[in-house]
Amino acid sequence: MMDGSQKKALEEQRPLHIVTPLLESWKLSMAAGTTVFLKLENVQPTGSFKIRGIGRLCQEVAKKGCKHFVCPSGGNAGVAAAYAARNLGIPTTVVLPKGANSTLLQRLEREGAEVLMVGKVWDEANLKAQEMAKTDGWVNIPSFDHPMIWEGNGSIVHELKDTLGTRPGVIILSVGGGGLLAGVVAGMKQVGWQDVPIIAMETRGADSFNQAVQAGRLVTLPDITSMAKSLGAKTVAARALECTRECQIISEVVDDEEAVEAIERFLDDERMLVEPACGAALAAIYSGCLGRLQAEGRLSPSLGFIVVIVCGGNSIHRAELKELQARLGRS
Repeated sequence: MMDGSQKKALEEQRPLHIVTPLLESWKLSMAAGTTVFLKLENVQPTGSFKIRGIGRLCQEVAKKGCKHFVCPSGGNAGVAAAYAARNLGIPTTVVLPKGANSTLLQRLEREGAEVLMVGKVWDEANLKAQEMAKTDGWVNIPSFDHPMIWEGNGSIVHELKDTLGTRPGVIILSVGGGGLLAGVVAGMKQVGWQDVPIIAMETRGADSFNQAVQAGRLVTLPDITSMAKSLGAKTVAARALECTRECQIISEVVDDEEAVEAIERFLDDERMLVEPACGAALAAIYSGCLGRLQAEGRLSPSLGFIVVIVCGGNSIHRAELKELQARLGRS
């Protein structure tokens, strides 16, 4: 049991995430034909936006006496949970699909997490984590599907409003399980930006949100075939689909090759290496998707300025990029 001083310390704990930079990108602005700002979530202490929501949830359950976190992850969520656990002094187990890259495993080891690899995709790791969380004192920390996670992720929008002072013409982000999308929508509702359109990007083979939007109901993919493994939830969160009825959300899908080309160009343009999941959002501009939506009349031809959420870069390194390029015949 925690004593009074420990509980007070947890209650007064500052957020585990940082306020990230918002930088104007000259190269992306040239490609888009209008000003583009980059919200650099890849520079979070954990390398992705995930620490916003997961950090918030971990702090809350720690206050209630949690003895052990268990987090199913495709990569970024696990790093966020492990980082939060180390800062809160609570053990954690991260459940990953088999085949996780060595860089990710080393990062989790440095954070002091126990790592368990189960199944081929995130969904199988999630089932194992739910089973393990039945242990007394253990709490499952979902990767994306929890109201407190969405609330934490919504802090991105508050920072955008504080920095920009006015609403953007469009916000571009990647969708995996839907936690970032749900958080951004929550934040937009809080600051009165419900009329700002969102372009929600996925890669083909990890496009559970797009298929759900097309069907008007949740769709479970038979498998994750995309290289963007961080987007690899076979079924998107129900809340993500609900968001389409509350805000203007345009769901778009790019090929793996377009996502990888986007991270190559971003590396050249901004000297930052991000993962293919993040490349999906960048591909909205680099692949011409944005211009097509404007030409089709689905977006205004005069957007003012654009915000792209650069969601993360944990699951990538030079060797991994070379491997992706080789698999796509780009080496």
